[in-house]
Amino acid sequence: MPWVWVSIGSNIHREHNVRGAVAALTRRFGELTLSSVYETPSEGFDGDPFYNLVAGFATDLPPEQLHPALREIEDAFGRVRAGPKFSARTLDIDLLTYGDAVTDRGGKALPRDEIEKYAFVLGPLAEVAPEERHPVTGQSYRQMWDRFPPAQRDALRPLAFDWGSP
Repeated sequence: MPWVWVSIGSNIHREHNVRGAVAALTRRFGELTLSSVYETPSEGFDGDPFYNLVAGFATDLPPEQLHPALREIEDAFGRVRAGPKFSARTLDIDLLTYGDAVTDRGGKALPRDEIEKYAFVLGPLAEVAPEERHPVTGQSYRQMWDRFPPAQRDALRPLAFDWGSP
C-alpha cells in the first residue's frame, strides 16, 4: 500500500476542526503519523491565522478515490466551496503525495506544488519525513526546508496542541 501525506488546515474553529479531521482520518485509514501543529498567518488573503499540520498514512485507495474521501471529511466539518480560492475555511485537507507517484490521477497533480510553495506545508512535512525525497526534485524534504526563505520559515509557530476529543 502506498504511503500518502496530506496537509490539514483550518482558520475557523481551528482546534475543533483540526482535532476532528485527525479523528476522522484515523477512523477511515487507521494509524496516522502526525507533525506538530503550527499556527500560521493566512496566505493569499487577509484573515485569521490557521492551524496547519501534515498527516501520513498507508492506503489502498487510488488517488481518484482518495481525493473524494478527503473531500467528504471536509464537508462533514462544514467546508464551504462557494467563496474565493484563498479564503477562510473550516477545514482543508489536501493530498500532497501518493507514494512516489507523479500523476494527475483523480484530477489533481501529485505531488502537489504547494510542497515547494508554502512553509505551512513543507515545514511540517520536513518534520515528519525529513529524509523522504520529493518525487520530482529528488531533494529530501529536509534539504528543501533548509533552503526555504527564512522569513517564511519563521512565520511557522509550533503549538503545544491539545489532542482531546473534538
